[in-house]
Amino acid sequence: MGGNDDDFREFVLLRRAGLLRSAHALTGDRATAEDLVQNALLKTYTSWGRVSRADDPYAYTQRILFTSFSRMRRRRRVAEDLGASAEPAAAGADDGEIADRDQLRRALDELPARYQAVLVLRFYEDFSVEKVAGILGCSTGTVKTQTSRALARLRLSPQLDVVQRDGEHEHL
Repeated sequence: MGGNDDDFREFVLLRRAGLLRSAHALTGDRATAEDLVQNALLKTYTSWGRVSRADDPYAYTQRILFTSFSRMRRRRRVAEDLGASAEPAAAGADDGEIADRDQLRRALDELPARYQAVLVLRFYEDFSVEKVAGILGCSTGTVKTQTSRALARLRLSPQLDVVQRDGEHEHL
């Protein structure tokens, strides 16, 4: 494969950090994020000859990442339904910013994987509606609808009922 391996290696060097950032925003866990990225890159590599000729190999890899995340969430929910122990609670923090981030993480975890993916791509990665639609393989209308619904569910989340700001409590 020679030249293709060099092209793939360059792709990984340029794009791994962005993939890891997205994966960490989805999972809230560095180790799980790294596993998702490794899985996405492995699947990308196995199809690299075709992928490298595509308009946007990064979007292709991100789609694999979000699909893998969705599958992981489904498996975790099934395991929880079957009585497997839940993940340990995050360590408490006295810093308001960390507490707010933990609240947001818990609220995001309550959303379906697709809603999480849309929010991460739109607001964390700052991608356009069109780019998100391309990555997730849906219409721009679907992205807009899912974004709206995800934000509405976040607003209603008991995890985000009260947010601390400068010692005051503000309701969302």
